Amino acid sequence: MSESVQADICVIGAGAGGLSVAAGASQMGASVVLFEKGAMGGDCLNVGCVPSKALLAAGHAAQAGPKAARYGLDAAVGEIDWTRVGAHVQGVIDEIAPMDSVERYTGFGVRVVQAEARFTDARTVEGGGVAVTAKYVVIATGSTPAVPPIPGLDTVPFLTNETVFGLAERPRRLLVLGGGPIGCELAQAHARLGCEVVLVEAKSLLGNDDPEAAELVRLALRRDGVEIHEGASAVHAGPSADGVELTVSGDDGESVLSGSHLLVAVGRRVGFEGLDLGRAGIETDARGRLVLDARLRTSNRRVFAVGDAAGGAQFTHLAGFHAGIVIRNALFWLPAKSETVLPRVTYTAPELASVGEDEAALRARGAAFEVLRWPFSENDRAIAERDVTGFIKLYVSTKGRILGAVVVGTGAGEIVSLCTLAVAKKLKVSDLAGLVVPYPTRTEVVKRAAGSWYMPKLFSSRTRRIVRFLMRFS
Repeated sequence: MSESVQADICVIGAGAGGLSVAAGASQMGASVVLFEKGAMGGDCLNVGCVPSKALLAAGHAAQAGPKAARYGLDAAVGEIDWTRVGAHVQGVIDEIAPMDSVERYTGFGVRVVQAEARFTDARTVEGGGVAVTAKYVVIATGSTPAVPPIPGLDTVPFLTNETVFGLAERPRRLLVLGGGPIGCELAQAHARLGCEVVLVEAKSLLGNDDPEAAELVRLALRRDGVEIHEGASAVHAGPSADGVELTVSGDDGESVLSGSHLLVAVGRRVGFEGLDLGRAGIETDARGRLVLDARLRTSNRRVFAVGDAAGGAQFTHLAGFHAGIVIRNALFWLPAKSETVLPRVTYTAPELASVGEDEAALRARGAAFEVLRWPFSENDRAIAERDVTGFIKLYVSTKGRILGAVVVGTGAGEIVSLCTLAVAKKLKVSDLAGLVVPYPTRTEVVKRAAGSWYMPKLFSSRTRRIVRFLMRFS
């Protein structure tokens, strides 16, 4: 017999989106039950954002010795102890984990059921011997690593982001399949920590990003020793004497790449196996995605979806934004919609960040725009730090409104927040050019790029004539 529970909100999944809904709704007075079949915190905490950034930080630190000479110093990093690196990564997870723990959410008033959940009818969710009938249900089940249908892949013990952080020994030669953000980040981190790394991408490295900015990341990966194969499709995988072999096909025909380990990083898939969506009257499309309206409601208007489960961009910060949309709709009956300006960042060195429309999108819709740019080589903070790789590009309408931005370089992920505000609030170049920012900071590139909009007029022969005329009467 299941225990029957009545609740205002039932959340399925304790990742970023689900936890945000549960905490927010409970602290605002709603009764909440939260189901989670795995670890609290979901992928982001346990096998995603947090461990990957911790590993990247270790990789960046390993470069401190070789880079010391640029500052007039002699320094060296000793032999890298993979066990200690792994302990560092796990330590970061452990330090953040209490923020997502059962105890903390129980303290908020949330009832946490650590079990797999499924729908039994339109408003009832059951799992772990608990049947919850809720006024609203939120699907926050996240996503899993996508596994491509490569012949022979099932014959080798390949890694994904769910397993790569648990390796007891450093990979001797790591094959990375996928040149998107995850593949690039993990390729660079392992290369900087002493691994041989081969990266294979079927199309172009970071193909969804600005090509000029992506080129700087490509060059950085190669400087770190990553062997890059672009336009190379994996056609077969199999075991080898040393570990694994990957056969790839490109313009020059087929070649065989060998390694001790294979990391598959070709994206993530969203699935709802085991949820029994049909019992709740929840429809999916031909690709298996939930059919949602702009308010994140499924075909069952009492059931919402957030985060990766919503089928859009797969970012933790978007999941948090979705949580706010659901809370406004469910608790306050406000018709909040999910439209937003979404920044994205690849945390390589250099970082690559963007927001709003890019050049390709603007040209595709026939928009009239201008590109304003400023290099870090003309930024005093970057010069002082001997780290001038990168630039900012602002895309500006003919009336001076900020349409989008690309930043590549150290700190790009922080700088893009200012650009996000500009795009979201429909600010103009005058707003950014007139902003007072601290000196010396890298954020000055935003102000300088915006200010360049005025340079042709300010420093024209007409302006000089006006100034000379006015000075005659001063």
